[in-house]
Amino acid sequence: MSPILTIDVAHPPRKPDAVEEELLNAWSRVRNSSSLRILKIIHGHGSSGKGGSTKETVRNWAFRNTTRFRAVIEGEQYSLYNAATQELRKEVGDYDDPDLRQANSGITIIWIR
Repeated sequence: MSPILTIDVAHPPRKPDAVEEELLNAWSRVRNSSSLRILKIIHGHGSSGKGGSTKETVRNWAFRNTTRFRAVIEGEQYSLYNAATQELRKEVGDYDDPDLRQANSGITIIWIR
């Protein structure tokens, strides 16, 4: 069983408060699970390709709630060369994730305490 809960808050587009509510619900689900440890959030790149309001909402929410997490890894940094990713995989164990090594700016990985 995968330790990752993946949620897509970009499709269909939502207002920031609805995105934050979904993030809080997903965080609670992972925190209360015996097998889930990672929240993978698909927020998209935005129409400009540089990040949109949903990405901003997700990353701002993660920053405001940082004490609830072991680590927040931006998709651009999510690789085997990233120290937080290495620590996460050492503690959680190896898992299959196609976004690992992809430098995907459309996702954010959150390691839940």
